[in-house]
Amino acid sequence: MAGRPKKIITKEQILAAQARTKSNKAASRYLHVSYNHYKKYAKMYKDEESGKSLFELHLNQAGKGIPKFAGEESPLEDIIEGRVPSKYVDRKRLKERIISEGLLEEKCHHCGFTEQRLVDARAPLILHFKDGDKINFQLSNLGLLCYNCYFLYVGDIFSGRELHAMENYQEEPNKVEPDWELDEYMIDHLRDLNLYEDTAPSGSEFIAYKV
Repeated sequence: MAGRPKKIITKEQILAAQARTKSNKAASRYLHVSYNHYKKYAKMYKDEESGKSLFELHLNQAGKGIPKFAGEESPLEDIIEGRVPSKYVDRKRLKERIISEGLLEEKCHHCGFTEQRLVDARAPLILHFKDGDKINFQLSNLGLLCYNCYFLYVGDIFSGRELHAMENYQEEPNKVEPDWELDEYMIDHLRDLNLYEDTAPSGSEFIAYKV
């Protein structure tokens, strides 16, 4: 039985991937293809101005333009393979990068939830470390869980203090209710509207106004 034909990668797709990544390996991950498959096409396509292949132009073996151990700007491959100390790794930024470079699909890996908030297109997903070790950045140890699945299968999302702040109702402290005294002009106006009685009990000339 003939094997499944491999995906054809166009020059435009490679250029788009290279514009969003800093190395050929990252570009291959962005396109969801193997590195060797990507390399074949990247070497085949030429840059008209320089005459070099797209593969040559995107070589970045020395990590040019990427500061060493600069936390969120460290090469993603170095983070995943453990060459960057964990204290330099921003977990939130790591989640964004592994999604944008195609290493993890932006959905809950347990229930498949993918819905995004309309105002900013963000999905309620949490980076999950499968073995519980939050300094183990190997790709096999990483996953994404929606808030519901994280709560059900891992643990609490919010601290007790955060939940108390979200759920508890508290009146404004020391709130004073002002009293307004009616002057003669206002009394005459209320009389004209039949809203004021001259025979009202003492003290009714004050109206308590509650906010």
